[in-house]
Amino acid sequence: MSKFLANTSALRPVNHLAIIMDGNGRWAKARGLPRTAGHKRGAEAVRRTVEAAREMGVSYLTLYGFSSENWKRPAGEVADLMGLLRLYLRNEVNSLHKNGIRLRVIGDRERLGRDIVSLIEESEAKTAANSALTLTLALSYGGRQEIVEAARRLAVEVAAGRLAPEQVDEAALTARLFTAGTPDPDLMIRTSGEQRISNFLLWQAAYTELVFVDTLWPDFGRPDLEEALRDFHRRERRFGTTG
Repeated sequence: MSKFLANTSALRPVNHLAIIMDGNGRWAKARGLPRTAGHKRGAEAVRRTVEAAREMGVSYLTLYGFSSENWKRPAGEVADLMGLLRLYLRNEVNSLHKNGIRLRVIGDRERLGRDIVSLIEESEAKTAANSALTLTLALSYGGRQEIVEAARRLAVEVAAGRLAPEQVDEAALTARLFTAGTPDPDLMIRTSGEQRISNFLLWQAAYTELVFVDTLWPDFGRPDLEEALRDFHRRERRFGTTG
């Protein structure tokens, strides 16, 4: 058992951890390298973080991998990111499965290549029964887009008479989000020093604790995660019930 686990075993667990992985480009620029090099090192940070989160008892880990706005980046960079995604899905799924990790992908799959969608579907099916950790990758994802899509589904059901207007409530909308079946995040971490959530899990993060760290994502590792969790455990979560 790590020193961190020994020191925090009596504290409430982080059931769902969400991370905005930011800083790949700046990491590469600071070293005079192409942005692709930063993305490759960022993929290594994903591997480290998934392993650490599983060992620390996190049940759900959601990573913001590619936003709906990221499609506006230069075509070459987008192609490189899609190539890294293909490699991750091909090379990491066996390891995830071996370690009891379930993989889910949320976002707009229609903009992804057909081969990528096939890899996602195969990976999700292979790991569906695993329960050690649920790893969710947000790809081609936007929080506003997600809420609009859920509202559209509700509108269709109301128009068809399958749902009464008075049945449209928070629970009904939550059940139609991409994340249906996943609890709201307890903690959201953003790397690179930026202090905003950038259209990530807007509905789900209503009462999520936020931690912003200066570390660029390619350098993010277990010590950064441990410190963020210590920060979380020092806080008193109120959920709007007290002043």
